[in-house]
Amino acid sequence: MKLLRLIGAFVKPHWRLIVGVIVFQLAQSIASLYLPTLNADIIDQGVATGDTGYILGIGGVMLLITLAQVVCAIVAVYFGAKLAMRVGRDLRQAVFTHVGEFSEREVSQFGAPSLITRTTNDVQQVQMLVLLTCTLLVSAPILAIGGIVAALSLDVPLSGLIGIAVPVLLVSLAFIIVRMVPLFRLMQERIDRVNGVLREQLTGIRVVRAFVRENIETARFEVANREVTDTALRAGRLFSLMFPIVLLVLNVSSVAVLWFGAFRIDDGSMQIGTLTAFLTYLIQILMAVMMATFMAILIPRASVCADRITEVLSTPSSVVVPSSPVLSVTERGLIELDDVSFSYPNAAMPVLQHLTFVAAPGQTTAIIGSTGSGKTTLVNLLPRLFDATAGSVRVDGVDVRELDPDLLWGRIGLVPQRPYLFSGTVASNLRYGRPDASDDELWAALETAQARGFVSEMELGLESAISQGGTNVSGGQRQRLAIARALVKKPEIYVFDDSFSALDLATDARLRAALRRDVGDATIIVVAQRVSTIIDADQILVLEDGVIVDRGTHTELLEASETYREIVESQLTAEEAA
Repeated sequence: MKLLRLIGAFVKPHWRLIVGVIVFQLAQSIASLYLPTLNADIIDQGVATGDTGYILGIGGVMLLITLAQVVCAIVAVYFGAKLAMRVGRDLRQAVFTHVGEFSEREVSQFGAPSLITRTTNDVQQVQMLVLLTCTLLVSAPILAIGGIVAALSLDVPLSGLIGIAVPVLLVSLAFIIVRMVPLFRLMQERIDRVNGVLREQLTGIRVVRAFVRENIETARFEVANREVTDTALRAGRLFSLMFPIVLLVLNVSSVAVLWFGAFRIDDGSMQIGTLTAFLTYLIQILMAVMMATFMAILIPRASVCADRITEVLSTPSSVVVPSSPVLSVTERGLIELDDVSFSYPNAAMPVLQHLTFVAAPGQTTAIIGSTGSGKTTLVNLLPRLFDATAGSVRVDGVDVRELDPDLLWGRIGLVPQRPYLFSGTVASNLRYGRPDASDDELWAALETAQARGFVSEMELGLESAISQGGTNVSGGQRQRLAIARALVKKPEIYVFDDSFSALDLATDARLRAALRRDVGDATIIVVAQRVSTIIDADQILVLEDGVIVDRGTHTELLEASETYREIVESQLTAEEAA
């Protein structure tokens, strides 16, 4: 049912193509049903009487009908292919758009490899079903029903063979199809796994080579690949039984018709032309059943794919767009967290607990803590990648759950913990947040981010190529380009999530000095592991197990916070700390 609802929803807008497919398939099928009758007339009346004129006349009519049949078939397949491609396009767009609305929670729930498979392979299976439905399934029932009616009109007693052959064929094929359904579901899951392993290995290729793990990773892929292969072979073996069964039933039925038909011709109950026409109708009926069976092979796999696609489309985002969003604010860059807590679904303990603080414009608020203390989760609440499970996160005096998403995201420049660059050029990446930025503004942002030097040394400067993920630049260069991208956007709030970790101390110091000079009036939030990065922040929050245990400036925390003092002493000498 999910398959029918999914296809129905995306086929409905293209009803004109559906009408075209039905009309031309109907014309083609009627022509196919009419030709055996004309052939019988030639044999019984033309050949039997030696009337050459009659044979040529009916033969000419049959030739014209055949040509019309060919034209109708071509047009029907054209309309069907066009319909299938449009349905595939709309379905991919719908899945892509809906996934784009997911929060981090839903993306993690499905997993990136599974979402990729559902957007590509699963949609392709549904698209293929639509194509074959238009080219085969429309004509199959017409040929089957029309063939049965025509066969009954020719000879009722002989038609009893059809009543035996068709059920035998259907039962045999149904037995195979039922066993194939779970294999198709398992195949899609194992394709997800292959995608996941391959994606992981390509992303971490440098780590794999650095630790000489090529053989182990190759073995991992071989296991995942073998699982898909084994499942495909099991489904293929079942599939290979179908056509021999169809041919067996078809040939046995044909022999039976000729056997019993010969007796009826012998006693004068039937003419030779009628027997020929009856045999043709029998073949058409069984071929129609075979076409429907071929569709039945695709339906289980397409059904599994439709379930997976529907699962994505029916999953609402945990970050809900407000029905009446706030479209304007009066404050500029004020962040307030009021008793905020956050828990992941089914987690035993909350990640963040009762956080309260204010980050004001013109100030730098730093967040430091051990790994796993919740720093990244905290900053992800600001651009609303997650929603707080308790308390309120306010930007410019308005709860982020009430702000218009575009307004919220337009006020925040986020540099994530793992900076990601898109395939294109340096300029296209920098203009990602503000497409109308001039070249001078790009160079100014690169100057602030301490990236002007290495970009100017590239052969094409701003037009130098950047590969997907920024893998053709170093980690430090990637971080600086991501920082420059946020600077080009010119937001009121800058969020740096451990964005200076790949920089040396000198570059780190120059970059922080440039930020104070160029964007000192903005609200700056810095998450860091390194004390030297936050030593001159206006406010430092010490996070431990999701709780703010201390807050203050560097000097104040050195005197009052044992946790902060331990972090400082683990990184700096006493003289450097002072």
